[in-house]
Amino acid sequence: MADTELHVSRTCTIRMAELEWRFTASGGPGGQHANTANTRVELVFDVANSPSLGPRQRDRLLTKLGPTVRIVASDERSQARNRALALDRLRSRLAEALRVERPRRATAPTKGAMERRLQQKHRRSDTKRMRRPPTDD
Repeated sequence: MADTELHVSRTCTIRMAELEWRFTASGGPGGQHANTANTRVELVFDVANSPSLGPRQRDRLLTKLGPTVRIVASDERSQARNRALALDRLRSRLAEALRVERPRRATAPTKGAMERRLQQKHRRSDTKRMRRPPTDD
């Protein structure tokens, strides 16, 4: 990964200048270090106004993720590691939203599958029949 670009997929690359970074103090225990260091990272990407996206990519991301994507990382004690985590999470979220699912092609069940299904239904029917009380004829 270059320092100036975030490679999301083969066809999508985002310039780092388009990303908005915010740093705040991370919550939770940690003593003096946690009280003074801004290690919590918030990363915001404006999908609606990004020049790096093509029209189809923008439409897909707007539909699946909305006009902005916000990532928060406060897992680590280091701001640098949280920055790397935020970039990875943004990359994976964008890549997942950009992935195009192939349409399912309907197929008929095989003869063996139909026979197995019917055999299973007969076994279940026999089990339930054996649980019934005997009838007086």
